[in-house]
Amino acid sequence: MIWFLSDLAGNPEALLAVFAAVCVALVTGIAFHEFSHAWMAYQLGDGTAASMGRLTLNPVRHLDPLGTLLLFLVGFGWGKPTPVNPYRLRTGPRRGNALVAAAGPLSNFLFAVLAALPLRMGWVDVPRSLDRIGEATGNEVLGLFLFYIVLFNVILGVFNLIPIHPLDGFKVAVGVLPRQAAVELERLAPWGPGILMALIAIGWLTPFNPLGRIIGGVGSRILELVL
Repeated sequence: MIWFLSDLAGNPEALLAVFAAVCVALVTGIAFHEFSHAWMAYQLGDGTAASMGRLTLNPVRHLDPLGTLLLFLVGFGWGKPTPVNPYRLRTGPRRGNALVAAAGPLSNFLFAVLAALPLRMGWVDVPRSLDRIGEATGNEVLGLFLFYIVLFNVILGVFNLIPIHPLDGFKVAVGVLPRQAAVELERLAPWGPGILMALIAIGWLTPFNPLGRIIGGVGSRILELVL
């Protein structure tokens, strides 16, 4: 996000407005994402997260320092992992884990759709120019915040569905693949964090940004649908 905000360095009012909107979008998006993991686990019979105070929308319970830092630096990251005991899930560990994992990204897409509704229906407007944000009406300020809630919830949803451990997409893939393929995929789990950080580093240090292309490509299609 730093590179994104740097474009507004010459306009303090726009910088402050966008920074505030992005912070609200990220904090609420992470909280909703992790709450949804805890809620789904609870619905399936595992109260581990609930007993640890994670069945709440309070962002403080869900923010992960590294994941939040990456969100601000590169625009995608994660929240504090929600504890789940897969053997308590009524649907079985593999399928249950996949359902709990899928609940997070799907909740971000749902949040994006709900936030996009006032924009799509024309009930609120996005400021036409950030250069004159100081003259924006309350309606336009609300539109700005809703726009970034939509944008970053789509980013969170798409990023977390990438099938690399420890992202949610990995658990979803393990849960839906045939058993033998799932076993082979699980063997790659220890390498997941390293692969993920390597992909992030490649995007930072070279012109080729694989994660950015995936998130940008899929995310732009979703944004076209909801906005």
